[in-house]
Amino acid sequence: MHFGFSYIGLLWLLMLYIPNLLWTKRQPANYATCAKNENRVLLALERVGEVLVTGAAVFFADFNPRFPLSPWSLWLGGSLLLMLLYEVYWIRYFRSRRTMHDFYRSLLGVPVPGAFLPVLAFLLLSVYGGNIVLLISTLILGVGHIGIHVGHLCECDREERPPLND
Repeated sequence: MHFGFSYIGLLWLLMLYIPNLLWTKRQPANYATCAKNENRVLLALERVGEVLVTGAAVFFADFNPRFPLSPWSLWLGGSLLLMLLYEVYWIRYFRSRRTMHDFYRSLLGVPVPGAFLPVLAFLLLSVYGGNIVLLISTLILGVGHIGIHVGHLCECDREERPPLND
């Protein structure tokens, strides 16, 4: 692990946070109702994970590409692919009617893609960088973030609840 600036980490965080900021003004109508009973432990894990992932992604230089590229670079490529799919998820959501179904609808078989895709992307990024700090931070974030959104899905009205898979 090497302290330093990671422009890849910053790019991944921008790809994560910009759509989320846009979403704050474009939430599904029933979202607040589904989210009102969030588990406090999951919420605490999510918040701690967000802070840890943000710091680790930016302040470790391990995630910047190493040249020449090698088969190990496939971890970075996989992480990039997952982040691009995450952007596709958001584009699909913003172009939709923005219902709970649209928000939680699976993408290419990935259930609750808004929660799973970025967590998986940061997991692959941590493997690429060989960075245990990002790995543990992402696991903490994943338990909280995925747990919360699966809980929201379960709280939705039966009519609005989309299937976990298309």
